[in-house]
Order: sequence, then C-alpha cells, then structure tokens
Amino acid sequence: MNQLVPAANIATDDRRLASLTLWLQALAPGYGLDVASLRPASIDASSRRYFRVNRAHGSLIVMDAPPGSEDSQPFIRVASLMRQAGVNVPEVLSSDLTQGFLLLTDLGDTTYLAALNDDNASQLFEDAIDTLIRWQLSTRDGLLPPYDESLLRRELSLFPDWFVARHLQRELTGKQAAALEQMFTRVVASNRAQPAVFVHRDYMPRNLMVSQPNPGVLDFQDAVMGPIAYDVVSLFRDAFISWDEERVLQWARLYFDRARRVNLPMRLDFADFWRDFEWMGLQRHLKVLGIFARIKYRDGKPHYLDDAPRFSGYVRAVTQRYDELAPLAHLFDELEIV
Repeated sequence: MNQLVPAANIATDDRRLASLTLWLQALAPGYGLDVASLRPASIDASSRRYFRVNRAHGSLIVMDAPPGSEDSQPFIRVASLMRQAGVNVPEVLSSDLTQGFLLLTDLGDTTYLAALNDDNASQLFEDAIDTLIRWQLSTRDGLLPPYDESLLRRELSLFPDWFVARHLQRELTGKQAAALEQMFTRVVASNRAQPAVFVHRDYMPRNLMVSQPNPGVLDFQDAVMGPIAYDVVSLFRDAFISWDEERVLQWARLYFDRARRVNLPMRLDFADFWRDFEWMGLQRHLKVLGIFARIKYRDGKPHYLDDAPRFSGYVRAVTQRYDELAPLAHLFDELEIV
C-alpha cells in the first residue's frame, strides 16, 4: 500500500509542491509510487524543478515546470523525436500540461560531469559522439524551429546587455560597440554557413547520464535545426570542465571522421570543420557569459558566474588564433575580462 504524504509535511509556502504531491497521489496506484519518498533530484538554471520518487522497482523522475514560465510541450515533442532516433531519453509516462507536471522514467543519478576522469573520458565521449551522430542522422525539415540569424544574434546580445552592462557595470563606447557588432556579424555569418542538422543545444556533460544504453540524454527541450558543429562544441568546451587542446582536437577529429563515414553533411577537410567548430564555440561562449550574468542578477542564482573565467578563456584562445577576431580580443583587453 502506498503511503501518502501528510499535509503537515508539505511546506505551506510551496503551493506547487503541494499540488504536485496531490497529482502524484492520484497516479500512485497505477505506477506503484511511494509518494512519501519524493525528494529533490537536481537543480536547473530555469524555473523547472526535478524530483525523484520511489516505486516498487526503482524510481521515477517528476518534472515541475510552471506553465507561466515554461512550456512543456517542446520537451514532449523532442523526447519523441529523440526516441525515434534511437537516443536514450526519458519516456514521458504521464503529464498534466495545465499544471506543468510530467512523470518520467529515471536515467539514474550519475552525470558525465560527475563521472568523467582522464581514464574513462575517451570511452564516455565516444559513446556521446555516436549518440550525437544518431540524433543528427534523424534530421528532417520542418520539425524543429530554425537556429536562424535572429536567434543567433538575440543570444549574442546577452553578452553586452547582461555581462558587460549589468555584471561589469561598463558602458561600451561608440567605437567599442561598432567593433562588437562587426564581430557579431562575422561570427553569425560563419555559423549560418554551416550545414544544418538537429541541434540539442545544450549537449554537455552535465546533461548526459551514465546509463544503459550510454549515454542518457537530458535537457533537450530547446532543440532546434541549426549548425552542425554546435553540439560538438557544447560537448568538448563545457561550462564546468575543461580539456587540453590536444584532446579536444582528437575528439573533434573522431566526430568528424565518423560523421563523414555515415554521410552527414560535413566539410570535405577537417581544417574547415575545425574553424566552424571554433567560430560556433565563440557564439556559444559569449552567449553563456551573458546567460550566467542574467541568471545571477535576474534569477538570484549567483554561483553560475563562478565559471565565467572558463568561458572568457575559451574566447581569448579562439580570438588569438584568427586575425579576423583581433577586435574582439582587443575589446576583452579594454574591458579587463579575465
């Protein structure tokens, strides 16, 4: 018999948790849920929350996505596309989109980020590369929103709006603003010139789970149709863990060779793909600096900015390798971004 959560154990100021608990209690008989075992499963940069709940054999995940700020329909739609592609993603067992609640299968609690070390990195990343290629091979037109120029530029604008203006408390001069706009134009043109495939958009170790089959893939609701190098950059130039350039080159080449072998729309030469990789990464790195600042000042989650130096380091490394990006390197010097 399932034990129900007494009302006294529910925080009176957490009305969503109370509603979520009632929803689970209604589902409990059909799924064998022990609702009293409900506990936090992970944190998220958005307003989504995840909980884990025990069942007769194992556990399930519960997503709380407030409909006022989160739309769960893309999660359900992309989950279906990924499962069709043979990607290991959570299965949506039950949903209440009016309240923003989803009951999902549980892919475990060991992320790539927690598991990665020098000994296992190559095998784990090989699995991640194969899964990414499987996802990209399933690309079909008209199913996902386009990662178009408007979206790429809107993301880039987070850097001056939130990181420079809000975090650094700096106002760009006319000359600096013009130089940054010139860089944005060049970067977006490079990004848009890449072949377009399905893009997870946050394919990084924190969103990959060590599981069978490996990896399990999470946080895919923002998937789009866009540049083929985007998810490769996300995987190897991560927000929370860094690798030396030799290993990144080796893994990027492994992806390139396997993608070419299965006829994904790749560049003919790895050097051209590597340039796409680096310039795509630049767009992502600048965007993430802005996002981390926004998360701190708008959403009250300051710890994300602790990893800002990792991204500014990525930016500086790329700008030093391409003469066309020298104005951006100079701007980072002037703003004293470290």
